[in-house]
Amino acid sequence: MQNKKVLLFLPKAFETMEFSAFIDVLGWARVDYKHAILVDTCGFTDKVISTFNVPVLVDKTIGEINVDDYDALAIPGGFGEFGYYEEAYHERFLKLIGEFDAEGKIIASVCSGAFPVAKSGVLKNRKATTYHLKDGYYQNKLKEFGVDVVNEPVVVDANIITSYCPETAPRVAFELLKMLTSEEEMNVIKTAMGF
Repeated sequence: MQNKKVLLFLPKAFETMEFSAFIDVLGWARVDYKHAILVDTCGFTDKVISTFNVPVLVDKTIGEINVDDYDALAIPGGFGEFGYYEEAYHERFLKLIGEFDAEGKIIASVCSGAFPVAKSGVLKNRKATTYHLKDGYYQNKLKEFGVDVVNEPVVVDANIITSYCPETAPRVAFELLKMLTSEEEMNVIKTAMGF
């Protein structure tokens, strides 16, 4: 079985629950079901502080990343109030997203993680979603990037997965797993995890 590699990018102020869904789902696949799916965590700095001030030590920093080494990019959302967009909208990160898309690689984002994907330009005229509550405020903001916003929990448009709230994080992680393996394999792990 060929190794697959996922780059899990953590901008400052990412949400820990949205991050951990990817770690757990892909971890179960690797450890209990012998899928060769490796995950590298990455940030702008060696230690990234999440939305609720939990520090996470990452495997790599953005300057060390070569897109050719990865099959997918995963992006948890985060809170603007804690500075999420300072790094999520950084030119280097937006360029990285564009490089993943140019090679047709999977980009999986949760909730506000759709915003850097949209700002990079790769969601223009494509279907996507983001946080749906607060009278659709954030979905309307996403439309400003030329996105065809769909008010559904998880939206897949070719290689890009977006979702609309923290509750969807495991769904996005399972969708990513399905794209990396198969629907059958994904369902085995989903059942094993009690979903």
